[in-house]
Amino acid sequence: MAEGNRVERRKANTRAALIRAAQGLLASGNTNAPVLEITQAADVSNGSFYNYFETKEELWQAAIDSALESIGDYLDSLTVGLEDPVEKFTQSFRLSGRLFRLEPQLSRVLLNSEAAAVAAAGGLAPRSRRDIESAAAQERFDVEDADLALALVAGALLSMGRLLLAQPDRDEEATVDGTTRRVLRALGISADEAETLCSRALPTSYSGGVHAAIDPTAQPLA
Repeated sequence: MAEGNRVERRKANTRAALIRAAQGLLASGNTNAPVLEITQAADVSNGSFYNYFETKEELWQAAIDSALESIGDYLDSLTVGLEDPVEKFTQSFRLSGRLFRLEPQLSRVLLNSEAAAVAAAGGLAPRSRRDIESAAAQERFDVEDADLALALVAGALLSMGRLLLAQPDRDEEATVDGTTRRVLRALGISADEAETLCSRALPTSYSGGVHAAIDPTAQPLA
């Protein structure tokens, strides 16, 4: 039994290493990397790749899904206890915006996979939809089409992320909170309430140890 557990752990570690390597390549926009380059980045044998993935495309999708889900889980952990779906949405959006600077490599994975970031079954999109639909059901958001609202939110977040990464001297707080206020206005929140929501203190834990919160088992790539 113990030997079986060790084998399973080795398999899980190898698969995780391949996914981390793929995330690094996606972050640099290198989707044409040969399998050898991927396995070298993961520090695993070249022949082991096909024990876990049939194609590179399957690995890319797994890397994207993992990044999205880890970010979504992290944000959910920071909104526990918030009852108002508008407040939950606002905090998640503000924290998501700040993660572009705190986690630039992981953020570039999302930016280089924009369609997947919006349509994925896990990660940010379904959590954002959950809060939008809940706020609309309580007549807090003026939303008739959840798909359209989600497209607006995702577009604003991804465009803002590109701006923050392209302009390192840009004021992050003003950019993120200003964008959040405009998104809230587009969803039917008054200017005064949007200002109040964006003025609330954020959890202090997000600014320290973010990488560990997203993937506590990750090791830096060589």
